[in-house]
Amino acid sequence: MKNFKFGLLPRILLAIVLGIALGSFLPESRGLLTFNDFFSQFLGFFIPILIVGLVAPSIAEVGNSAGRMLLLTALLAYGSTVVAGFASYFTGATLFPSMIDASAATQLSAQSSTLTPYFSVQIPPLMDVMTALVLAFIVGLGMAYLKGNVLREASFEFREIVTKTIATVIIPLLPIYIFGIFYNMAASGEVMRVVSLFVKIIVVIFVLHILWLVALYVVAGLVSGKNPFKMLGTMLPAYFTALGTQSSAATIPVTLAQAVRMGVREEVAGFVVPLCATIHLSGSMLKIVACALALMMMQGMEYNFSIFAGFIMMLGITMVAAPGVPGGAIMAALGVLTSILGFGPADQALMISLYIAMDSFGTACNVTGDGALAMIIDGIKK
Repeated sequence: MKNFKFGLLPRILLAIVLGIALGSFLPESRGLLTFNDFFSQFLGFFIPILIVGLVAPSIAEVGNSAGRMLLLTALLAYGSTVVAGFASYFTGATLFPSMIDASAATQLSAQSSTLTPYFSVQIPPLMDVMTALVLAFIVGLGMAYLKGNVLREASFEFREIVTKTIATVIIPLLPIYIFGIFYNMAASGEVMRVVSLFVKIIVVIFVLHILWLVALYVVAGLVSGKNPFKMLGTMLPAYFTALGTQSSAATIPVTLAQAVRMGVREEVAGFVVPLCATIHLSGSMLKIVACALALMMMQGMEYNFSIFAGFIMMLGITMVAAPGVPGGAIMAALGVLTSILGFGPADQALMISLYIAMDSFGTACNVTGDGALAMIIDGIKK
C-alpha cells in the first residue's frame, strides 16, 4: 500500500464527480470562486514563464544535434503533428455541428450568477504569450549555435524550476480548480450539457487516434515495403505500456525494442525514437484541436480555418516544450489557446479536464506513431 499512488486522472475524475454531485443540490460557493479566481490569475502569470522556461532549452537541445537525420526527423515529426491537427479540425468541423446544440450555446466563463469572489489578487504576467514565444525562439536558437555553456546551463536549471512548479503546485491544485468549475456549473444548471459533450468528444477522439495510427503505418508500409498492419501489431506492446505510464519518455525502452523488432535498423531507431518522444505529438494534437473546436462551437464562439491553421502551426512548436508529467502538453498549450483562440479561465479548465481524460490514449498514439516515423526514416535512409 505504501507504493499506491492516486494518479492525476483518478483525481480529476473524482473532482468532476464530486463537483457535479455537490453542486446539484448546494448553492454556488464564493469560497470556490475565490480559489478559482486566484488560481486562474496564477496560471495567467505562469504561462509566459512556462513557455520561456521549457521551449528555449528544448530548442537548444534539438538544434545542438546537428545532422541531416536530425533535420529529416524534425521535419517529419512536425509534419505528422500538424497534419494530425488539420485532420482533427476537418473531422470536427464536419461531425460536431450535428452533435452540439448551437442554439443552447452560452458563455461558460459567465455562467455563474452574480456571485463574486471574497477578494481578488491581481497577478499580471511579466509579458504576453506571443512575446514569450518569440523570446523563447530567439534564446533557444542562440543557445543552439553558441559555444558557451553558461546560459545553456542556466536555462536547464530554470527548466527544472518550471517543471517542479508544474509537478508540485499546478498539478496538485488542478483537481480543486476543476472541482470548483464543475461545482458552480452544476449549481447553475449548466453541467449536463457539458458532460454530454465530454462523452461525445472522447469517443470521436479515440476513433481519430486509431485511424491516424493506421494512416501512419500505411505510409510506413509504402516506404518500407512491409505489411502496415503487421508492423502496427508489433508496436502494440509500446501502445499498452504508454497507456500505463502516460509518458512518452518512460516508454522509450519498449518503443525502441519494438521498433527494432519491426525491422528498423538499430542505429536509426536509437536516434529517431528518443527524439520523437519529445517532438512528435500527433496524438496530443488530435485531442487538443478537437476539444478546442468543440468548446468553441458549444459556446457560440466564432471560428474558421484560418484561425485554426495558425493555432495548429504554433501549437506544433509549442508542445515540444511539454514536460514529462501527465498533462504536460495541455499545460504547454494553454498560452496558445489563450492568445490565438481567446480561451478564458473556465475554458482552460474544461480543456484540461477533457485532455487529461484522454491523456493515456494520446500518449499511446504518440509513441506508437514514433515507430512508424522510425520505419519511414529508415526506408528513406536505405
